[in-house]
Amino acid sequence: MSYHFPRKQTFPIVLLLLILSLSGCAAPKINLFSFGTEPLQEFTLEGDGDEKILVIQVKGIIWDEQKEGFLLSGPSMLQETVSHLRKAEKDSDIKAVILKVDSPGGTVTASDIIYNEIVRFKEKTGIKVVAVMMDLAASGGYYISLPADYIVAHPTTVTGSVGVLFPRWQAFGLMEKIGVRRDVSKSGKHKDMGSPFREPTQEEIDMFQGLIDGLNSRFISLVKKHRNLKPEALELVSTARIFLAKDAFDIGLVDEVGYLDDAIDHTKKMTNLPKNAKIITYRRVEQPDDNMYNTSTTQLSTKPLSLIDLGIPQEMLPRLQNRFCYIWEPGIEK
Repeated sequence: MSYHFPRKQTFPIVLLLLILSLSGCAAPKINLFSFGTEPLQEFTLEGDGDEKILVIQVKGIIWDEQKEGFLLSGPSMLQETVSHLRKAEKDSDIKAVILKVDSPGGTVTASDIIYNEIVRFKEKTGIKVVAVMMDLAASGGYYISLPADYIVAHPTTVTGSVGVLFPRWQAFGLMEKIGVRRDVSKSGKHKDMGSPFREPTQEEIDMFQGLIDGLNSRFISLVKKHRNLKPEALELVSTARIFLAKDAFDIGLVDEVGYLDDAIDHTKKMTNLPKNAKIITYRRVEQPDDNMYNTSTTQLSTKPLSLIDLGIPQEMLPRLQNRFCYIWEPGIEK
């Protein structure tokens, strides 16, 4: 009996067989594509003036893990954002930066590093920064927007979620049911604090809450520093709830509800730039029909490819690693 594959299925099968034949009995890491290794290059999106406005894309989970998969690899969100800022520092023709944010947030430390890099960039160059929120700029996505001189939210943006999350799995109930026990020898009573294999003590629960409260206090203090909120508005924001753009504007989390073009117009007025100021971006490869809504810096998406789909988004890995996060968990996409 013979089987005939549809023509459109032939190439993936041949490619897979080729990869397996190259690997032999061993299982070396094969990176057939090196997208993300090329240096950043400047590309013009519109305008023909000498003075420039740089658009920086911040899309996805904010963390320091390299985008890596079976066939594709690329810089982490943290590395890519910092690389853009460092390159912009060297160009005296750049007069403003538009930070285009579409993120549910990420780890506490990665969010804080990008925040600090933006503050450092502004202090070193004197360049104005305008944040533009797209679908989502929640938690860490809002955190990194705080240093901006002006924040524009798209009419359908979801933002807010000012708070901290420390998700962790608990497996001790399941282990009891199947008759499995895990013993640990430790140097101190809190050495295995947070282990999924045993129930936490009340003391440990209180300690974790103390850590969360401390990290949340930092977030709230930065909101106070950058946004002139009324006490009742700050109290509402402190509940860590999300807001639609209009509600965020009404309480002072953003400065304007509008579109990307509105943000560009405001940026030009704020910096006294001419109408023909050049709008640029940095990419690693040239892309056809490029414009400001293109979110990629490489030719192909660096979303990992896998032979086995476990149904777990790559971006959810911070949850599996017990990290403290400035993140709105429902915003994580598969």
